[in-house]
Amino acid sequence: MEDVKKRVLEYLAVRKLSDSVTGPILCFAGPPGIGKTSIAKAIAQSLGRNFERISLGGIRDESDIRGHRRTYVAAMCGRIIQALKHAGSNNPLILLDEVDKLVRFESYLNLPFDLSKVLFIATANDLTKIEGPLADRLEIIEMTGYSTNEKIAIAEGHLIPRQLLQHGICPDHLQIQRDALRIMVEDYTRESGVRQLERMIAATCRFVALRIAEATKDENDFDSMISSELPIVVSAENCRKILGKEPFTAVDLVEQMGKFRLGTCFGMAWTPFGGELMVIEANRCSGKGKIMMTGKLGDVLRESVDVARTWIRANATRLRADNLDDADLHVHLPSGAVGKDGPSAGCALVAALFSLASNRLVRSDTAVTGEISLTGHVLPWSRSLKDVFLQVGGIKEKVLGAHRSGLRRVILPTANRNDVDHIEKSIKDEMDIQFTSDIDDLLQKIMEKETVSNILSKL
Repeated sequence: MEDVKKRVLEYLAVRKLSDSVTGPILCFAGPPGIGKTSIAKAIAQSLGRNFERISLGGIRDESDIRGHRRTYVAAMCGRIIQALKHAGSNNPLILLDEVDKLVRFESYLNLPFDLSKVLFIATANDLTKIEGPLADRLEIIEMTGYSTNEKIAIAEGHLIPRQLLQHGICPDHLQIQRDALRIMVEDYTRESGVRQLERMIAATCRFVALRIAEATKDENDFDSMISSELPIVVSAENCRKILGKEPFTAVDLVEQMGKFRLGTCFGMAWTPFGGELMVIEANRCSGKGKIMMTGKLGDVLRESVDVARTWIRANATRLRADNLDDADLHVHLPSGAVGKDGPSAGCALVAALFSLASNRLVRSDTAVTGEISLTGHVLPWSRSLKDVFLQVGGIKEKVLGAHRSGLRRVILPTANRNDVDHIEKSIKDEMDIQFTSDIDDLLQKIMEKETVSNILSKL
């Protein structure tokens, strides 16, 4: 967040020195629930301006923005003019929320309107859905998700006090311990932001409010309520009793999928909602070299499978491995209903296929990300925003996703080393972060030393 704060302060300083500045509109881009709207509100408050929010999600007709012509029945002015009317001033801060879900002459007024004093700020969840010409006119400020410790700090400083106030609970009557908050973050939510965490805190407050209401028979006798039960302490032991069965068991998935299975490797995926652990499975059967790919894979991901297989066939003799020519291969990525694409699964794919070719296991405590080339290079992770190229984000979310899933060792492309600086120090201290620039080095770091036959003979 420090980079975001610095850029916002620079922007505000320029606005303060020059009211006529016509620079690009700021666009806060990042997963839901990480504070994009809150930052916009803070900017409006610091500038002494009214704050108005225009939600662009679901708007399909430009007339909603520009306004309808007066000749139409029930015609009305556009959203921007409505926001100015509601603000009661001609210089509010208007937040264009979720501009990625959107498909200066006001049609309803039928006359020009001066918007030069209005400060516009946009937000977006997925940059890839913004058209190139629009993105080129925005100054995009990338905002990443929070670590577990950051979420706990936000909960203690903001979410809990707000929910106590909304539920009419005195702060002295409820204490949520840090261990309980950690369970809420790790076992009940899987998000980059804190919206679901706030819902868990709200559920806890409702539970406590019910207990207080049931114990207090006489509204005038509240102070004499069984003081021995107050404050109600939510600990790690009773947290699950209040919230019910935890919906996420990612660590169990790691233990189930990763041990003593040839062709299994853990990759790391980036989504607009944060990083996720990605399981890659490969299997072989007798055949003539055919390959089948399942799991709703996109074209780029399918090409990565072809690159990984070709590299193994070309280097099998040197690596003393099977070239897989006499076997049919099946590559599968679980969660088959969810579409998957991108080149960064190349490292995980080549490790999974090499596991089959060498009869050696991939380390079950390690996740990897990175694109591969036919010449054996590991390429940095990046993403393209259509006409606008962005080499930002992704690595932090992926590492946090692996950490959240229980893994403590990751392998990243050497060219992404600087991206690790954006990860919280407490997370980096718990992680063993390795870097690699070629496939040979990758296999040295991710493969078990012994073959499965040798391991089984020792059992």
